[in-house]
Amino acid sequence: MKNVRMDSTVAFRLSSLAAVVTDQFAARIEVLGLKPRHADLMAAVAGGAPRSQQDLARTLGVAPSLIVALADHLETLKALQRVRDPRDRRRQVLTLTRRGRTLLAACTAHARAVDADLTARLVPLERDMLHHVLGTLAPGRAEPQPPARTRTRTRTPAQTRPSA
Repeated sequence: MKNVRMDSTVAFRLSSLAAVVTDQFAARIEVLGLKPRHADLMAAVAGGAPRSQQDLARTLGVAPSLIVALADHLETLKALQRVRDPRDRRRQVLTLTRRGRTLLAACTAHARAVDADLTARLVPLERDMLHHVLGTLAPGRAEPQPPARTRTRTRTPAQTRPSA
């Protein structure tokens, strides 16, 4: 059997990197009284019309009981509120409060700081490509954007002549 190196697989590298990045992000938002899953839920709630806890559980791929626990904590921070769905009084929908939007903005700033640390050794084109590839691999999480192209400007003969 050939010498198989697991660290040469995309799955292993991404999972190892995800663990490190998650720890860095968690350390940064801990001062806000939050964990990465709280930020994930707030981002999902902020992403559109109010949605039920069940809908959010499906979207985030987690158990409904986790959404309940996360929402309970965010409610104690006054970051979100549960409101009865006017179309179906049996359901509760989650909405972000002003405090929730402030916390989400702070989480986003911390995430950008982690991004900057993580990608510090990349040139801008590599950063754009990484963002695009990650968007392609996780299509439900963010719309993939094509990488920015660097253009080489070509000058026409008229542009290179000195003006009179």
